[in-house]
Amino acid sequence: MNKLKVTDLDVSGKRVLVRVDFNVPLKDGTVESDKRLRASLPTVQHLIKNGARVILMSHLGRPKGKPVDSMRMSPVGDAFGKLLGQSVKTLSVCVGDEAKKAAESLKNGEVLLLENLRFHPEEEGNDPGFSKQLASLGELYVNDAFGTAHRAHASTEGITHFVQKSAAGFLMQKELDYLGGAIQNPARPFVAILGGSKVSSKIDVIKSLLPQVDHLIIGGGMAYTFYKAQGLEIGKSLCEDDKVQVAKDLLASAGNKLMLPVDCVISDAFDFDARKVGTLKTVKANEIPAGWIGLDAGPATVQKYTEVLSTAKTVLWNGPLGVFEIAETAVATFKIAEALASATKNGAITIIGGGDSAAAIEKARLEDRVSHVSTGGGASLEFLEGKELPGVTALSSK
Repeated sequence: MNKLKVTDLDVSGKRVLVRVDFNVPLKDGTVESDKRLRASLPTVQHLIKNGARVILMSHLGRPKGKPVDSMRMSPVGDAFGKLLGQSVKTLSVCVGDEAKKAAESLKNGEVLLLENLRFHPEEEGNDPGFSKQLASLGELYVNDAFGTAHRAHASTEGITHFVQKSAAGFLMQKELDYLGGAIQNPARPFVAILGGSKVSSKIDVIKSLLPQVDHLIIGGGMAYTFYKAQGLEIGKSLCEDDKVQVAKDLLASAGNKLMLPVDCVISDAFDFDARKVGTLKTVKANEIPAGWIGLDAGPATVQKYTEVLSTAKTVLWNGPLGVFEIAETAVATFKIAEALASATKNGAITIIGGGDSAAAIEKARLEDRVSHVSTGGGASLEFLEGKELPGVTALSSK
């Protein structure tokens, strides 16, 4: 990555604007999970240690361009201050005279958190005037919010046009190093596991990864669209009828690289909202009865996939293998998570591509036993598709 890094900047005595991803779950005014806050600590600690005056900015939730009291940043600032071991001043605005005054009164090593950026429609609209107002609060800019790097917003792309230098923070660097390394120079065998419900959301990733991987493992709801492409009965299983031909073409071009589940766990009834399943049974892929719905990969599939993963040197996982939110249909997903932990122990580089996969590995309590869990679902997908990320492209070149 030929972009400036935070370590390339002379930050002493400078006001440094840092785009963080503090889009964390709040419950009754307190932070439920501080995972994203902890991920930002190394960059902020580095800036404090080197005498910067730190101005943090983030969005939270989807306030749709207007102030929403339940989405204010103050509880997030309190939680981050506790992790940081020093007070973090929070504002009820992110631009204007009050913000400017607060920013200019910062002393070396102090930290300020601006109000939710998305209280202004200009943030998502990448409005140049709003970008300029944000930029006027600081002198240097650091983007450490990989989760929003695929969006050209005022705080991720627009702002870079109005500051002296823009650099990547440690979290941003880590994400790009792991994901970029997997794509450009993977240790082999290189195995990708793609799950989730829809083929449509993964088509471009499959097309991008197929020429590069040694094995591409398919799981989750999208497997049934591939089954239909093979002419199999899938009952009431999830299927994107308009993507059956695409699945057919992918099967034809993939050769023996593409692996589908050989058996499935199916049910005669399913209510996702109530987290309920009916009678469960395991059948071969070509034995799904009409009226039944596929909800998980079966034990033979898990065994087959685990054998492939046991010899892998690089593994990229994006998307669960079944309905992991329900215990009875989370078995394959958790078994694959365990297989990844074992592969890591045996020296493989294992990368979890954010979103539901990150939630699944966390639920399995194995996030500390893989190489890297991405903080950005959409951003990691677009990166793997080979798309440019506006928030990265906009950073200053070395």
